[in-house]
Amino acid sequence: QRCLSLIKSTKFLNAYITVAEETALKQAEESEKRYRRGQPLGVLDGIPIAVKDNFNTAGIETTCASNMLKGYISPYNATVVQKLLDQGAVLLGKTNLDEFAMGSGSTDGVFGPVRNPWSYSRQYKEKSVPKSHSEDKDSNWVITGGSSGGSAAAVSSFTCFAALGSDTGGSTRNPAAHCGVVGLKPTYGLISRHGLIPLVNSMDVPGILTRCVDDAAVVLGSLAGHDPKDSTTIQDNFKLFELPNLTDVSKLSIGIPKEYHAPGLSSEILALWSKAADLFKNAGAKVIEVSLPHTRYSIVCYHVLCTAEVASNMARFDGLEYGHRSDMNKSTESMYAATRREGFNAVVRGRILSGNYFLLKQNYENYFIKAQKVRRLIANDFVKVFGSGVDILLTPTTLSDAVPYTEFIKEDNRTRSAQDDILTQAANMAGLPAINVPTALSERGLPVGLQFIGRSFQEKQLLTVAKWFEKQVKFPTIQLEEVKRHDHGVFQHQKSASFL
Repeated sequence: QRCLSLIKSTKFLNAYITVAEETALKQAEESEKRYRRGQPLGVLDGIPIAVKDNFNTAGIETTCASNMLKGYISPYNATVVQKLLDQGAVLLGKTNLDEFAMGSGSTDGVFGPVRNPWSYSRQYKEKSVPKSHSEDKDSNWVITGGSSGGSAAAVSSFTCFAALGSDTGGSTRNPAAHCGVVGLKPTYGLISRHGLIPLVNSMDVPGILTRCVDDAAVVLGSLAGHDPKDSTTIQDNFKLFELPNLTDVSKLSIGIPKEYHAPGLSSEILALWSKAADLFKNAGAKVIEVSLPHTRYSIVCYHVLCTAEVASNMARFDGLEYGHRSDMNKSTESMYAATRREGFNAVVRGRILSGNYFLLKQNYENYFIKAQKVRRLIANDFVKVFGSGVDILLTPTTLSDAVPYTEFIKEDNRTRSAQDDILTQAANMAGLPAINVPTALSERGLPVGLQFIGRSFQEKQLLTVAKWFEKQVKFPTIQLEEVKRHDHGVFQHQKSASFL
């Protein structure tokens, strides 16, 4: 009930597209009965969660923030949603995103942009002085990052305890960094994609957003493992693990990839990255500079592969089986064309056009096949580095802290996505697990995160190191004026920003 009332009082953030109040309260009641009987279904029983609106949920609208799917109610649950419900989790609602998860700001969905809760925090308000009296104090709110911005904002503003996002090029880690929460992208194939409306099948992974690393590990334990409905999931049984408290990091080897010192990286984040490397060094870990030489081709390569797969995936939205259907009835072809013109925004249409261009017979070899070869080289870079004895890579997650919405929309979606995915995207190409850990507040009072990239299927090691780091940096709790008015004794105790 407290989460539901917080959703109402933070409605201006636009984090949720659909709030399933009735079903949530019903699920909560059932959960309470189970606890009274001493028979909870699992660790997540009764825990309020939110789900990005590109996962199918039976009985609750799934829109992908697009006119194409407005009003669409799926007949089945995505595997990850079903697993959460089987554990007794309480589904509060569906969160906002960029249309069909294409974007890095959560500004391009038909339900409007998501606002970053930190825009309304005491930390940011104290640092941001309006340039003039005439400037509306409401106009300097900052973006959440994307495309899982709704999920990140929901976790950050205390309206739920964990949320599902999706991560194709950084869509879980990017908003996690901007909203000061933990964002985990698991190894490709560890969690089922069945029921996640696809963007790029060969890179999509359901992501996990929580307020601390331990919580991310708990949710991962509930979701991971083989799914007969998704042939790309691992065959072996997933071994549940509890995160140990790491006390000795001297056996660790941390790699610092020099290519991640990318153009556009803010001096503030660079300083923070160096500081984090020193933190490991001073604690006895081995910190070495490594090279991932093909990283610089990753964004171009990603653009080709992403648009090609998008063109193929979006063919299903033709106005016949489900979703929007145009009234144009001159011919089947004109109905298809009108449906897609009315249903998709310019960003989605642009990616479909590019993808079909790259897949044309005369371009296929030069673009698609070549991009697949480059992708293999990028993946091999990681294999070499991890083969040389490095355990974990430490990199920035984003180039800077969150920018004001008015700044962000000056650039088009494609330019923004290319800039914003530059540090997160290679992990998707290689299918590796990666996590954003909130690290400190910038000079503007906004969250900055750092990214850890691990070896394939070594989530336990990755999360253990992330947990140690989280403990050292003591990231501060957001002080939301809106939330302050509610009793939030149930939430995390105050922490201090001792890292900066």
